[in-house]
Amino acid sequence: MHEVDVARVLCTLGELAVDGSRGFTLGSGDWPLRGFVVADAGGAPRAFVNWCPHAGHGRNLRPHRFLTPGGELIVCASHGALFERGAGLCVAGPCAGRRLRPVPIEVAGDLVLLAPGADPAALADVGR
Repeated sequence: MHEVDVARVLCTLGELAVDGSRGFTLGSGDWPLRGFVVADAGGAPRAFVNWCPHAGHGRNLRPHRFLTPGGELIVCASHGALFERGAGLCVAGPCAGRRLRPVPIEVAGDLVLLAPGADPAALADVGR
């Protein structure tokens, strides 16, 4: 197994399986990249910036809680908008038709990692 850059680790597939979603923060300072990972309908991980396209803030009120109670959709806890898990398309709510900002990832063994070459600062620069 090759060496893994631990600074790019978002979560493990095992952590993702516990709640169906997992929040992460990469970087430090005033504007780190805050995001979350979910599994799409086929079980493949997808990652998005934790930023509501309608209200301009994070989507969750509790750590790692980004899904509806049944786990079918991503939910914005502040105003109830619903998003597809795979593409991040808003299917209901005040931002219907808009998409969540994807975070490029790769899977290495049990680890979900930020894709090589992806810039956390550029991804975090949304809505400021």
